[in-house]
Amino acid sequence: MPHFDIRRITMSIPWNIFLLTVGGICFSFGLKAFAVPHEFISGGLFGAAMLLYYETNLLSLAIWYVLFNIPVLLLGWHFLSKRFFFYSLYGMLVTSLAAQLITYHAPLEDSLLAAVAAGSICGVGLAIMLRSLGSDGGLTIVSIVLHQKYNLKVGGFSFAFNLVLFLVALTSMPLDKVLYSIVVVYIYSGILDYSMNIVNQRKMAIIISDISEQIAEAILERLHRGVTYLYAKGAYTNQERYVIMTIVQNYQLKRLEEIVYSIDPKAFLIIENTYNVIGRGFAERKRY
Repeated sequence: MPHFDIRRITMSIPWNIFLLTVGGICFSFGLKAFAVPHEFISGGLFGAAMLLYYETNLLSLAIWYVLFNIPVLLLGWHFLSKRFFFYSLYGMLVTSLAAQLITYHAPLEDSLLAAVAAGSICGVGLAIMLRSLGSDGGLTIVSIVLHQKYNLKVGGFSFAFNLVLFLVALTSMPLDKVLYSIVVVYIYSGILDYSMNIVNQRKMAIIISDISEQIAEAILERLHRGVTYLYAKGAYTNQERYVIMTIVQNYQLKRLEEIVYSIDPKAFLIIENTYNVIGRGFAERKRY
């Protein structure tokens, strides 16, 4: 039976185009349907575009966002990989086009509910996009370039930019709208972090058994997961043995338990959460 390689799918062009398309539409829908009717702003370059859109009323929100992204994409072309650049260019165009075409305004009068809805939907959209090999453009590219050249923290630059953005917004926007805008950013940032952690989470298993070889062989054949032997020596018994270390997907955990205890009912099994596994059979390092 051939082994199903999930990484081959996640590295494919159609899959990444799908993620960027769905995520970009979702993000723009959250802003256009819930944030724009209440004149909230988001963080990053999209937030700057929204602020100019409210103040000048000269160009559409999408056009402002594209104009802001031109120098950013040129920066990305020079410093980052071409693959990441083209995926991010596509993500930015999808997001901008969706922002241009979506005209639906949710019938919500409560500003707090609108802020929560906008932050939630935008957070899901961003999480989907960042599961791809690209991004939505904007501050993501600038932050990565600054991190690679000057070792500045990605989150630190985004925080500083948003701080300046909201301080500028206070000069022309009512305080309550600025505070609701901060709620939008806070919610989608939290959802983004939570979504990324849940998706990346794997299980690391440490298995101590007197018949480690049989268990390792079963894991290789039935779960198609790599196994590493760790040399160990019991402090109390002075007995030497090989300890098994393996990483499995969340849905494979119960099957792993069945394999271990069907072979050795006396085995000792330790399960730990891991939040990012890069390597064969799991995720590949995202090249920026």
